[in-house]
Amino acid sequence: MIRLSQVTLRRGAKVLLEAADLSVNPGEKVGLVGANGSGKSSLFALLRDELHADRGDVDYPARWRVAHVAQETPALARPALDYAVDGDTRLRRLEAELADAEAAHDGVRMGELHAALGDADAYTARSRAERLLAGLGFTHGQMDEPVASFSGGWRMRLNLAQTLMCPSDLLLLDEPTNHLDLDAILWVEEWLKRYPGTLIVVSHDRDFLDGVVDVVVHIDNRKLRRYGGNYSAFEAQRAAAVVLAQAQYEKQQRERAHLESFIDRFRAKATKARQAQSRMKMLARMEELAPLHVTAPFSFEFREPLKAPDPLLTLEDVDAGYRGGGGPDHVVVRGIRFSLRSGERYGLLGVNGAGKSTLIKTIAGELQPLAGRATFNRGLAVGYFAQHQVDMLRYDESPLWHLARLAPPDGKSVREQDLRSYLGSFNFPGDMATGPITNFSGGEKARLALALIVWQRPNLLLLDEPTNHLDLETREALTVALAQFEGTLVLVSHDRHLLRATTNEFLIVADGVLRPFEGDLDDYRDWLFRTKLGGGGEAGGPVAPREEAGAVPGREPAPAAPAAERRAEKRTQAEDRQRRSAARKPIESRVKRLEESMAKLTARRSALDAQLADPSAYAGEGRDALKALLVDQAYLVRELEELETEWLALQEELERLETAGQGDITAVTRRAR
Repeated sequence: MIRLSQVTLRRGAKVLLEAADLSVNPGEKVGLVGANGSGKSSLFALLRDELHADRGDVDYPARWRVAHVAQETPALARPALDYAVDGDTRLRRLEAELADAEAAHDGVRMGELHAALGDADAYTARSRAERLLAGLGFTHGQMDEPVASFSGGWRMRLNLAQTLMCPSDLLLLDEPTNHLDLDAILWVEEWLKRYPGTLIVVSHDRDFLDGVVDVVVHIDNRKLRRYGGNYSAFEAQRAAAVVLAQAQYEKQQRERAHLESFIDRFRAKATKARQAQSRMKMLARMEELAPLHVTAPFSFEFREPLKAPDPLLTLEDVDAGYRGGGGPDHVVVRGIRFSLRSGERYGLLGVNGAGKSTLIKTIAGELQPLAGRATFNRGLAVGYFAQHQVDMLRYDESPLWHLARLAPPDGKSVREQDLRSYLGSFNFPGDMATGPITNFSGGEKARLALALIVWQRPNLLLLDEPTNHLDLETREALTVALAQFEGTLVLVSHDRHLLRATTNEFLIVADGVLRPFEGDLDDYRDWLFRTKLGGGGEAGGPVAPREEAGAVPGREPAPAAPAAERRAEKRTQAEDRQRRSAARKPIESRVKRLEESMAKLTARRSALDAQLADPSAYAGEGRDALKALLVDQAYLVRELEELETEWLALQEELERLETAGQGDITAVTRRAR
């Protein structure tokens, strides 16, 4: 068992944990969550014995083997497969001892070591490492390549493979999905479900946490709070706890106000002095509950595109790939026949290396077709996000500089204050907006790249893994913003929650071909384990029968409809979405105005309630003012009720629009006007 008792942990002047307690039972799978900078990585360092608590005790069995992912990978000439096997340190130690025994011709020791190597599964180590690397997206050819030949993201995968190769009792994983594609994440998820030891994982991928963990530990207000269940269960329990804590705080404030009122009125009266004194002692003993400082959730929205051309682009028999530069061209996706219409929302699926990013670059115009014809509408405005967009930011310049150099999308001049206000809405306030971005975290740089895209008011969003480095709060804000985006979307993401919430159709790149995917993400997962990720074993993932190489992924395929029929159906769907959007706009505008009015009235009512709680309002000279306050209060209550009734009715109208037919949409629009 892991036990933390009254632990206080500081980093510099900042207190991360204060008198924190936690127990983790053997074999539990724990998700560690908390705001950025709350101390998650420091807690990992504490468990690895790299940091020591300023106060309190950290205890777990001394015999436990602890594994964690290294953050740095040296540029070694060692093959990737051997580097992965190096994770099993006991195996490597026994091999070194065997080499020494052979050199010394010590037959007895050699026999002992061969027996120990058998117990350590030495003779299956390479096959286990191969399955680990294959599950993480490495081809058989790449397994023999030197570590130094891989990029930073692929080296992190090698570090993860090395960690999973290590026999351990406690496994610490800090953002293990950051550099993985969806297929690799699904494989790691299955591997971790079968991991027999104790797991503590930090992740911003809510679906990954839901699939793996059975306990959530939340670092909140320098305490460690334990919740049973997965991440979704934690959110529900946390919300209920916040509501309860707020109600308790408000109740205590009312009790304190009542006691203080009694003391103020009767302290000077001899007949009531004893009761007043008693209430003063009661007030002094009352433990002060802290008010809830729940941070306002970060949110943003995509501004309405200036144009909505249809179709946006058409690809006819296009081959996507890279020019050979004197040699033959490298075709990645061939024979693409694809028309992107206004309002469509696609999720792009495919295993690592299938060609998703190549296709996105071709649609964005960054890669020219190797064959075929690409037709782009003159009104097309592309917002393209990929990891290299983040890398192209000028680290010596400020967010304000990056935003100012973009031409205003509507051709009008923009004041610096407007630019500052816009950056503030993306959590770049004050000095942060004007200082260099060199010290920004990966998540802050990604957020800035998103802000620059939103500013340009695109009608086509091409997003290639936009959630890398984003925390849970920013991911949720992006999910909400994309769900409300009125343009066209093509999304590549390993975040299943984002894909489910923002897309309504899937395409898949498989075997060098782009085609529709008939099914949902659960069907895609099943297809992966039948084909690309099947044939597991203990370390290699679940054993699953293989599908034929050319099989079409998804459920049983439906007969292909004629192209003209499919285009007409998609056009009808796009027109329906546009009608719904047009019907929603006036209702949403009225809802927004109502919410603003209700907020103002609520503030006025709170001020009136405070005045009515003042004992002086009930004194003889204040009775006339009291009557006026009571009249104002009654008026505000009645007006608030009317606004709330209208707000509820409009919410029902919006819900009806989601399922309404064409005639119903027209009727709803008339009612809203």
